[in-house]
Amino acid sequence: MRPVRTLLVLGFSLGMAMILACKKPEPTPEPSRPTPTTPKVEPPPADTRAPVDNARPADMSAAKYAEFQKAAQAALKDINFDLDQSDIRDMDRPKLQTIASFMKAYTSARLMIEGHCDERGTVEYNLALGDRRAAAAQSYLSGLGVNRDRLNTISYGKEKPKVTGTSEESFLINRRCEFKLQN
Repeated sequence: MRPVRTLLVLGFSLGMAMILACKKPEPTPEPSRPTPTTPKVEPPPADTRAPVDNARPADMSAAKYAEFQKAAQAALKDINFDLDQSDIRDMDRPKLQTIASFMKAYTSARLMIEGHCDERGTVEYNLALGDRRAAAAQSYLSGLGVNRDRLNTISYGKEKPKVTGTSEESFLINRRCEFKLQN
């Protein structure tokens, strides 16, 4: 009986040693990369936000760049939307015409059109609505003669409110498209 017990213990030990010897090492985890649909960068406070990057293009003089910044600051104003709508409001059409004039005057300028929503609704619904709003602004600007290749869009849904609050005025301010210059 003793030899059988010894053989069983020896066989079990040998089997465990083989299993441990053949075990593959744990893979090293890859560093996580942020996805373009879920930006993690917090925007600067509203009063310090400038629609123009501070990096002056190498081919633009300081005086021309100052003029460019001033024109961008004057032209790139937010437009707002009605609840659950992506149609351009009549009162916002002049703002888009000003943006189109700016884009025609500065042919190297490129815009990122950001679609935003108020806090009501699901994340998925607001991302889709923000996308429709940005696409509507892009389409309107291209209808005014701005090359569509110079206009990119992104939706932030309800993730980046401009103001906090639950009043209708706060909701209206957050239902918007913002226009940012790109390098």
